[in-house]
Amino acid sequence: MIQKRMRFLWAKAHLKWTVAKWKTVLWSDESKFEVLFGKLGRHVIRTKEDKDNPSCYQRSVQKPASLMVWGCMSACGMGSLHIWKGTINAERYMQVLEQHMLSSRRRLFQGRPCIFQLDNARPHTASITTSWLRRRRIRVLKWPACSPDLSPIENIWRIIKRKMRQKGPKTVEQLEACIRQEWENIPIPKLEQLVSSVPRRLQAVIKRRGDATQW
Repeated sequence: MIQKRMRFLWAKAHLKWTVAKWKTVLWSDESKFEVLFGKLGRHVIRTKEDKDNPSCYQRSVQKPASLMVWGCMSACGMGSLHIWKGTINAERYMQVLEQHMLSSRRRLFQGRPCIFQLDNARPHTASITTSWLRRRRIRVLKWPACSPDLSPIENIWRIIKRKMRQKGPKTVEQLEACIRQEWENIPIPKLEQLVSSVPRRLQAVIKRRGDATQW
């Protein structure tokens, strides 16, 4: 209930932001991608005679190989990607910002005013991270907890994961190559459409009194 109320209040506080204002935001996020095999294909009903036939069993991997991906985007283009194995801590996150966020901001906004969006994951809110952002004079968009439905970059992850299911990469190397290719293929009109939808997302949150929305 507390998180719902905070989402509701945040949405109300930002209702007056225009689409042009939302286009000044550099959206960022991390997502996990897994090598896809063993769970794809058609489902069939087998006969009693086939119950012990090995071809009727589907193999699966308990812990498939995976990659973590950090990326950023705006209405005017896709930013840089950083891909790694394993988890991330505040120190590694600051390196990602240093190497990828700053260069993306320069390339996408060309010196124009920019607001950096990041969620409330622990590495993002660590004191050393907030100090780094303050020293760099990065204006940060205050973000409500548990609000993936408010961020356009979440839709980008869904688009890319849908493409991954279609392509079915079998190795980590193939997975990384596919992610990078699909990331670069996101068209500018799609980015503009997603960012322009933020006011409607706010209205949906307000209508549902802070509860999750269809976005």
